Amino acid sequence: MKGMSLAGRLIALLVLAVVVLTAFVGTAMYLDARTQVYDAAGLRTLAVAEAVADSPLVVGAAQQAATRSPTPLLQPYTEQLIADADLDFITVMAPDRTRWTHANPAQIGGAYIGSIDQALAGRPFTETYEGTLGPSVRSIVPVFSEDGRILGMVSAGVRVSAVDVALAGRLPAVLAVAAAVLALGVLGSLALGRYLSAVTRGYGPEQLGQLFAYYESVLHSVREGVMLVDTGGRVVIRNDQASRLLGLAPADDAVPSARGPIAAGVDSLELPASLRDLLASGRRAHDEIHVTRDRVLVVNQEPAVSAERRRTRVIGAVATLRDRTEIEALGSELETMRTLSDALRSQTHEHANRLHTIVSLLELGRTEEARDFATEDLRLSQALADELVVSLDEPVLAALVMGKAAQANERGVRLDAEATASLAGTGLPAVELVTVVGNLLDNAIDAAASSGPPRWVSLEIVRDGGEVVIEVADSGPGVAEDEAEKVLRYGYSTKPHSGPHSGRGRGLGLALVARSVDRLGGALSLSRRSGAVFTVSLPCRDGAER
Repeated sequence: MKGMSLAGRLIALLVLAVVVLTAFVGTAMYLDARTQVYDAAGLRTLAVAEAVADSPLVVGAAQQAATRSPTPLLQPYTEQLIADADLDFITVMAPDRTRWTHANPAQIGGAYIGSIDQALAGRPFTETYEGTLGPSVRSIVPVFSEDGRILGMVSAGVRVSAVDVALAGRLPAVLAVAAAVLALGVLGSLALGRYLSAVTRGYGPEQLGQLFAYYESVLHSVREGVMLVDTGGRVVIRNDQASRLLGLAPADDAVPSARGPIAAGVDSLELPASLRDLLASGRRAHDEIHVTRDRVLVVNQEPAVSAERRRTRVIGAVATLRDRTEIEALGSELETMRTLSDALRSQTHEHANRLHTIVSLLELGRTEEARDFATEDLRLSQALADELVVSLDEPVLAALVMGKAAQANERGVRLDAEATASLAGTGLPAVELVTVVGNLLDNAIDAAASSGPPRWVSLEIVRDGGEVVIEVADSGPGVAEDEAEKVLRYGYSTKPHSGPHSGRGRGLGLALVARSVDRLGGALSLSRRSGAVFTVSLPCRDGAER
C-alpha cells in the first residue's frame, strides 16, 4: 500500500471492514434465525405433546395398558394428529420406554430412544436428539392419572432436516440484508474516498508528511511575518516573525493542529485597531502601512483559496508583515536634512539679495547706508539663532527649529519659538524629540499657510516638575471635534488632495508622533484656541543616557 494515495488506502481498509462486518452481521442473523426456528419448533411440539397427554383417550388407554394393548386404539389417533399438526412423529410410551405408537409401525414395541428422566419426574421438557428417524427436536410430556400417577409419556417431534427447510425460507431475507449492508458500505467508502482524494490532492501519508515538514521549515525560516486568519476571524497560523513584529508572545500555532484553530480570534490579540480590522475583514491589501506601538509595518493580504472538486472556496486570508521601522527612521532623518537644506537654500537666496543690495549701495557711494543695512540684517538674522542656541541646549532640536523657521518664512508664516526649560538631564532621546517637534511643526505650518493673515506658528517648550511639556499652536482653521481622535490614526488627513501622488505619506506624521509619545510614556492632547493646539507631555528620564 506504500504507493497508494491516502484515499486509496482508506477505501481498501473500509471495504475490508465492511466485508468483515457484513459477514459478522450475516452470521449473527443466521444464528438468530436458526435459534428462533428451533425455539418455535420446540414450542409447537411441546403444545402438541401436552394436548395428547391430556387427551381422555390417551389417559384411558394408558390406564388399561395392563389388561390390553393401547396400540390399536392410539396408533390411528396419533397418525391423524401427525398429519394434522404437520409433525414427523408422535410416540406414546409406557414408563419403561416401551413404545405404544410410532410413525414407523415396525418400531412399535421397541424401547424409546431419548431422555425420559425429567418426564418421569413429572416435568415436561424439550431436547434435540438423534433417534430412529434421525436428529429431531422433540418434547416429552408425562401422562398423569387422576390420582397423579404417571401412566406413560408422550413424545412429539420434528426432524432437524424439516427445521432446516423452514430456516432456508428465511435465508433469502438474511442474505438480502447482508448484501444491502455490503453495497451501502462500499458506496459510502467510494464517496468518502473521492472526497479525501480531492482534499489531499491524491497525496499519500508519506508525501503529506514531507510537505508538512517543508511547510514548517518555511514558516520558521522566512524573515517576513505570516498570519493566516480563517473566515471566522480566528488565527490559524502565526509564525515566530509575526509574533516578534507585533510584540506578541511566541505562539504555539505556528503549525496547524488537529484540534483546529488555537487562538480565540484576532480580537484577543493586542493589535492596533486598523490592523485588527484588516485581518478580520479578509479583504485584499497591497503595501498598506500600519503603525504599532514601536514599529511601522507594511502589510499585504490576499484571500486563501482551496480548490476542491473543481470548485474554489475561500477559507480565510493570508497576511504578510514587513518591518519598515528603520526605513521610516531614515526617512525622518532625510526629511530633517531636507528641511535644513531648504532652509540653507532660502537663506542663501535671501543673503544673495541682501548682498546685492549692499554692493549696489557701496557702488553708489552710500557707505553709511550700506553699513547700517548690513548691521540691521545681521541683528535680525542672528536674533532667532541666538534665542534658540541660548534656550535650546539640544543642538539637533535647535537646528531643526531654525530650519523650520526658514521654511515657514518662505511660505509666509511667522514661527515663534520659546524654550524656557533645559533639556539636559531629561534623558529624552534626540531622535524622538525630532520626530515629535518636526511633525507637529510641519502640520502647524501647513495649517497656518492655508489660512488667511496673520499666519503664525508658535512653539513653546517648558519643564513642569518631572515632565517636559511641548506645545505647538497655529493660526489655521483648527480641527473639528469629531476629527480630534481620527487625525492621530495612520492614513487619516484633513489636508486636501492635490496632484496624483498627494496620497503618499498622508496621515503618517501625527501617527508617528502618537507612536513616539506612547513609546516614551507621555501623553498627547489636542485643543483649540484661534487654531489647533497640540500639547505633548513627556516624563523625564533623569540619569538615562541620551
